[in-house]
Amino acid sequence: MNVTSQPAISAPRQRRRRWPWVVLWVVLGLAAIAALWCRWIWLQVEHYATLDQAAPADAIVVFGAAEYDGRPSPVFRARLEHARILYERQIAPLIVTLGGSETGDQHSEGEVGRGYLIGGGVPESVIIAETHSRSTSESARRTAVIARANNLRRLVIVSDGTHMFRIHAICKANGLNVLTSPRPHTGLESAQQDTDAIWHEVLTYTVWRLHLD
Repeated sequence: MNVTSQPAISAPRQRRRRWPWVVLWVVLGLAAIAALWCRWIWLQVEHYATLDQAAPADAIVVFGAAEYDGRPSPVFRARLEHARILYERQIAPLIVTLGGSETGDQHSEGEVGRGYLIGGGVPESVIIAETHSRSTSESARRTAVIARANNLRRLVIVSDGTHMFRIHAICKANGLNVLTSPRPHTGLESAQQDTDAIWHEVLTYTVWRLHLD
């Protein structure tokens, strides 16, 4: 009986057949790592959003938000009101308002925040307005400068809940000892807005960790 032998598959051909599978597994592995990374950030954001660490400190630092022709937006107003309440509770004897201005604006966020607090009964002498920063990272760097200049060793940070994890990380990287105290919801945020805010933090935190901001 004659047996017909099959031609051997050459090594280069075998490698070509394996190559798509290698690429597929690499892609799946990277996708899994990305999913786990996003999930970890999401959980951290949710944790810090509900974590109020307010305790005696040297200053309360309010991160800026939108202002409209010299008036704080509802979100910014909620942050400022929270800072005012903390001040009245004697959490700290000083308030720092942060935030510069966009191109074409006549007012800075720091200036508007300062004016709002004075109008709410906070003495002008206990407010420092930082009026040049235009991002969270820049605000943290300028806060570090203010802290060193005024011997502020412990700070209570006020911002939106979903913002707190990233702020805490960036402030820590700038050598600041901070406690986080998220402002209350204004009642205007929808569940979809909260979800969008968390995804924004996943992206911006990742960009910051990659030193791309």
